[in-house]
Amino acid sequence: MNRNQGAAAPIQHQRPTKLSAGLASRALLIATGALFGQVAWAQGVVSRGELSLDLAERAAREAVKACEAAGYAVTATVVDPAGLVKVALKGDRSTVHTRDSSYRKAYTVVTMAPIFKFDATSQFAEKLKANPSAPALTSIPDILALAGGVAIRRQGELVAALGVGGAPGGDKDEACALAGVAKVSADIEAP
Repeated sequence: MNRNQGAAAPIQHQRPTKLSAGLASRALLIATGALFGQVAWAQGVVSRGELSLDLAERAAREAVKACEAAGYAVTATVVDPAGLVKVALKGDRSTVHTRDSSYRKAYTVVTMAPIFKFDATSQFAEKLKANPSAPALTSIPDILALAGGVAIRRQGELVAALGVGGAPGGDKDEACALAGVAKVSADIEAP
């Protein structure tokens, strides 16, 4: 029997050919492109600030407390810049419709304020009075042109909105929402 039979073939070393050197160059080029592609991608990302859960809860709680002190049973909802609910607090004795109205007011702020440049849904309602497109705008799902929604901004950037529903009049809802924002405003601007 041959001694090499069944044993592994000896490894033969070859000099790099033009083909293997070309493949190595392409691999390096692809890796470099992927690295720079990631850097370029990162530079194109738009980041948005967002209110923390703690501050959202404190603002909503203060809004509910402010309305309760005035004898109004309300719900306060904070939404993030995408219009998603961050926190919703239903005050004692508030009715079921307050959940929807508080959400819709906050949602209206984050979706329409960047376009129409306002900080409160009362301002949006005023702007719509002179806008011939108002019926179409208010038919968009979840848009509510009633006072009671306010913007929450950090260094001018919209980071959330607080909507209050349930007081006998949007002006009263808005006053409570403003109290909620005032409660956390110093913490929002802190670095």
